[in-house]
Amino acid sequence: MIPRRRFLQAAAATTVAASLPLTAGAAGASTRATGAPEGTLTDLGPASVASPLGNAEIVGDVLYAGSRGLSPNVVGAYDLAKDTVTAHFDIPTGIGVWAMCKVGTDVYVGTHSRSDLYKIDTVTGTVTKVAEYPDHFIWTLAASPDGKVYLGTSEPGKVKEYDPATGLSRDLGEAAPGEAYVRGIQADDKFVYAGVGSNAHLIAIDRVTGEKKDLLPAALADRDWVSSLHVSDTHIAGGMNSLAEMIVLDKANPADYQVVKATAPGEKYIVSVLVHDGFVYFAGRPTGTFYRYGLASGELEVLGVPYFEAATHRILAHEGRIYGVQDNAVFVYDPATGAIDYRNLVQRGFKAAPEEPMSVHSDGERVYVGGKSGADIHDLASGKVTRLAIPGEPKTMLTLGGTTYLGVYTQAALYAHRPGEAEATLLARAGNQQDRPRDLAYDARTGLIVMPSQPEPGHMNGALTLYNRRTGEYTTQRPVVERQTVYSVATEHGTAYLGTLVQEGLGMPPVTTTARLAAYDLTKRKLLWEVEPLPEARSIVSLALHARTLYGISSTGEVFEFDLRRKKVTRTLKVAAKGSDLHVVGRVAYCTDGDKIYKIDLAAFTAKPIVEGLAAQWFGGEPKLALDPSRKALFGVKGRNLVRITITGRR
Repeated sequence: MIPRRRFLQAAAATTVAASLPLTAGAAGASTRATGAPEGTLTDLGPASVASPLGNAEIVGDVLYAGSRGLSPNVVGAYDLAKDTVTAHFDIPTGIGVWAMCKVGTDVYVGTHSRSDLYKIDTVTGTVTKVAEYPDHFIWTLAASPDGKVYLGTSEPGKVKEYDPATGLSRDLGEAAPGEAYVRGIQADDKFVYAGVGSNAHLIAIDRVTGEKKDLLPAALADRDWVSSLHVSDTHIAGGMNSLAEMIVLDKANPADYQVVKATAPGEKYIVSVLVHDGFVYFAGRPTGTFYRYGLASGELEVLGVPYFEAATHRILAHEGRIYGVQDNAVFVYDPATGAIDYRNLVQRGFKAAPEEPMSVHSDGERVYVGGKSGADIHDLASGKVTRLAIPGEPKTMLTLGGTTYLGVYTQAALYAHRPGEAEATLLARAGNQQDRPRDLAYDARTGLIVMPSQPEPGHMNGALTLYNRRTGEYTTQRPVVERQTVYSVATEHGTAYLGTLVQEGLGMPPVTTTARLAAYDLTKRKLLWEVEPLPEARSIVSLALHARTLYGISSTGEVFEFDLRRKKVTRTLKVAAKGSDLHVVGRVAYCTDGDKIYKIDLAAFTAKPIVEGLAAQWFGGEPKLALDPSRKALFGVKGRNLVRITITGRR
């Protein structure tokens, strides 16, 4: 194993080397041009270049690894003997590959958003789309001994069968009616096994009759997921969230089971499992620890941490070694020696390409673009791009006093980064079953950074994490607004103004119908008041203050003006079909729907586009927009390229 710092530096350097060249005018003083008309765009090149993996399969001596978030996504053929990537196969639809399995020498690939099934004939090197489905995600694939392919999907969580012999699909229905996700799937000669969330079930489906039986013991009915799954001839093993547990059942007698608890401090998830040669190998998150459980001995071993805090998407066995697929790399464990070798696939030729970015932020001298497993940092003076590796996805950012703070998924983590540092520093995790940071704001009176977050799938009540920059202490309050997620925040004079989302944890049906606006006292740590500013709005995605007026925007692009003295909405304006970050500059404001950037006259309360045709490819379709501290420019994306947009800040 290599120390974490060297890994992060290597990963960053590799990604930079693989980055696409900047376009003309992207670097140097051109990014600081003044006097240009409002709406002038400067192309700064690919926003975030990455090579995140989602799954893999081994055929012969070749590991086929599928990417996530590229356009198009690819399956790279990594020759294990030659230690190099020898070929790539384009997967033209979908935004990522989470699911793979093999039937003979054919590799099947499942995509999401849209959900298509592809076959890679590894003998001829051809790729064929063989089926398509209306489901949002294909999360998982497995092949039965007789060569049928089974799919686990969402939402709702269904099981489907594809028969390569006939080209026909069969819908086996919801594995557990009412549940949103089938995240793990396996098959033997008699049954299909489905791991279900967000309320845990382990369902065995008779492949002939379709009859379903829940194998999860009653004592574990309060768990939230069976999210990873593998079976052997004798055993079933499934990772359960979010208590870092794995269940191991005897197939002949499912009442004979063991619950294995991962031991690394702070462990929460079992992200992948493999039953092999008398052991269950499994990987945990957030620590990245690799474990082995003896089926006969009942002993748990910690085998090591191949890469600190990395998620292991698949564990495979091949010729006496165990392979773990992580982000842009593969680790190899040799049971005979106990050695772990780590292999960066980008260094071995795996394609790195522009991904769908998740966030954008400017500190005035550089722009951070968040993506999978880190952020690309664009130096505005030189045009140089470096990669900041982070074990997670930066969803929101804020710069204070030369330090940039990043809210990172998963674990609702808060990191800090200073320019020039090779790594970001972990400051806090929200805990309290929180998952996705949604915004960051700073209150000068209390010295607090305020980070709202969304709970883990299947859990209720978002939270507010308060981090003290002066002392390093932090606390998390949950709930803040009952049965909702706090999505956006703006602060002033010791008060945090909060905009909410009616969705709690993913997969959990909302119990409220309308997003709220609330005020929270940061000193007394209590909610002061709450209102519903926009009838039937599901979320308030951004808030901005100007004098004693608060401005907000919903996910459907409706802007409202709220008088803080009277606690009343005074005006509303439908700007676009989608909402985004909302930035107030003097008596105007700016937002985007991903295709246009709008300028809002806050006096007349009218809006007009100043930029059109961005066709921005944001991850999850959630458009973002950053304001430069000079207040003379915005940063967004056109396609997947970072762009600077000149603004005047005047009506």
